[in-house]
Amino acid sequence: QVQLVESGGGVVQAGGSLRLSCAAIGRIFSSYAMGWFRHGPGKELELVAAIDWSGGSIYYADSVKGRFTISRDNAKNTVYLQMNSLKPEDTAVYYCASPRVAYYYTKELRDYDHWGQGTQVTVSS
Repeated sequence: QVQLVESGGGVVQAGGSLRLSCAAIGRIFSSYAMGWFRHGPGKELELVAAIDWSGGSIYYADSVKGRFTISRDNAKNTVYLQMNSLKPEDTAVYYCASPRVAYYYTKELRDYDHWGQGTQVTVSS
């Protein structure tokens, strides 16, 4: 059974930074892509960033491009999301997720079969 555990959320003022972490247990982490999703108030679940198994291919949503950085440390079974220049519209519950097919990321929500519990990020204006 795969377990994903997020940490690092909190409350920050606009313009501030946070780093989210997601530790994976029970899977050969280095063989799987990882994604960070968010669910904001009144909004649909959105893929904000994804990274392939090696870190060589990365996706960012337009809304976070240039402000967020996804990275991974396969030795620590952990994926990170560094969030800079935060805006109130970044307020959401952030989830890490792993797709059922190894190696390459996907932008399709239905392809992700393991999810963390979520961590709240609140950006005040």
